[in-house]
Amino acid sequence: MAADTQTGSGDEESGRHQGEVELQCALCMKWFTADTFSIDTATCLPFMTNYVFHCNVCHHSGNTYFLRKQANLKEMCLTALANLTWRSRTQEEHPKTMFSKDKDIIPFIDKYWECMTTRQRPGKLTWPNNIVKAMSKERDVFLVKEHPDPGSKDPEEDYPKFGLLDQDLGNIGPSYDNQKQTTAAPTPGGLNGGLAPGPGKGRGAKRKQQQQQQEGATAGAAKRTRSDPLFSAQRLPPHGYPLEHPFNKDGYRYILAEPDPHAPDPEKLELDCWAGKPIPGDLYRACLYERVLLALHDRAPQLKISDDRLTVTGEKGYSMVRASHGVRKGSWYFEVSIDEMPPDTAARLGWSQPLGNLQAPLGYDKFSYSWRSKKGTRFHQSVGKHYSSGYGQGDTLGFFVELPDGTETAKALPDTYKDKALIKFKSYLYFEEKDYVDKAEKSLKTVTPSRMLFYKNGVNQGQAYENLFEGLYFPAISLYRGCTVSVNFGPHFKHPPKDIKYQPMSDMGWGAVIEHTLADMLYHVETDVDGRRSPPWEG
Repeated sequence: MAADTQTGSGDEESGRHQGEVELQCALCMKWFTADTFSIDTATCLPFMTNYVFHCNVCHHSGNTYFLRKQANLKEMCLTALANLTWRSRTQEEHPKTMFSKDKDIIPFIDKYWECMTTRQRPGKLTWPNNIVKAMSKERDVFLVKEHPDPGSKDPEEDYPKFGLLDQDLGNIGPSYDNQKQTTAAPTPGGLNGGLAPGPGKGRGAKRKQQQQQQEGATAGAAKRTRSDPLFSAQRLPPHGYPLEHPFNKDGYRYILAEPDPHAPDPEKLELDCWAGKPIPGDLYRACLYERVLLALHDRAPQLKISDDRLTVTGEKGYSMVRASHGVRKGSWYFEVSIDEMPPDTAARLGWSQPLGNLQAPLGYDKFSYSWRSKKGTRFHQSVGKHYSSGYGQGDTLGFFVELPDGTETAKALPDTYKDKALIKFKSYLYFEEKDYVDKAEKSLKTVTPSRMLFYKNGVNQGQAYENLFEGLYFPAISLYRGCTVSVNFGPHFKHPPKDIKYQPMSDMGWGAVIEHTLADMLYHVETDVDGRRSPPWEG
């Protein structure tokens, strides 16, 4: 359903196009017409405020993110009056600012209900009385006129009439949570979707704006008794992962989730309707960062990771960290430089599958293969064999893996995790996956051709392993005590191998995004055809 055709007007100074469906980015706060990004606006209205939008420049995926949210009556009345005001200005010789409840406002809301909110129409027609209460109560937003002026020719039945206190329609916009903290506080009268802030002007405006920022941040913190994980999931730190997060341990793994823009019913993302119920995993997807880095969650907690997620320092006994991305087929390479290695420390470096034990040295179990600094020993299943001379501080090591294309693992798309339970931790949502280590160990089988080669300062040390177990392999580092190493996933290496063909691990960043997107889309297509799957935790 679309609104009646209204003539749009562009404001060259502000870049606004009033009368058209416009969207304000929650991060950069810029305004865009909806057709700029080819967003389907069939169920949208000009001056709507009940949405969250991120432009493709600000959203970490590089795509636009748009979600309509459930509007309350106050927001619906604001949108209705804004559209009626604009229509009157552009189509009538004598524009009006006040509109009849029965002749204008109620018919407009009734006609465009589905465009104004994701809520179903109430069964009982009580909402017309409720909108009068809503507007009468909000005197900082709405003007109310209950009776005609004495001597006026207006019929009594046209009253009560309502209008907007602020007649500048350019001030209407969504009131985002972070707006209170990163920009000037909203103009009084702003609502969840209300009056958008404008830049301060005049003497003392900067000081006043700073004061409003502090007050707005305090008020915002006090009001947010229930945070919205949908929005929080978009406000990731620069390195792409929450600072506080659950660790993979005790037989469970945690995958950061974000709203799936390809989900067939994005309106279901609103958490109100899922209060006390498990949130359907098919509305979310694994949140992937486009750069390959050391994983913050897939590591032993005692390891210290640098801010850029490329350097790690050990603590006490052997413990391990994996990279954020893994490979299932092809030939791949990465480097590790030994920054500090005091005499009583050591490192085991190499490759690990997801189930490799994080609280043990790399090469401890069937899921990992390593090369130790001390004596150059190689380890797999806790069995050490002589491989090369050792390595130490100042050395740069290279790690190559070759996996065949014809295996089941190689042909499969990555797991979507949509059948897993979603848990909330520090305002973010995570898929929770149970580890079945014993079952996985029993099902392991070797594949050919497959091999690992290790390099020391550009020199091939020979074949370390062949006939590897089939699976998904991640670059992995395990450290003993206070050893510090830095990893280079490419594409530019200090000692690029010249005797093999390979892809740098950095290529797996966008490669994983593509694979996961394809898997998510296929899931939705299959679900649309076969019906919604019931996750095991739903019984």
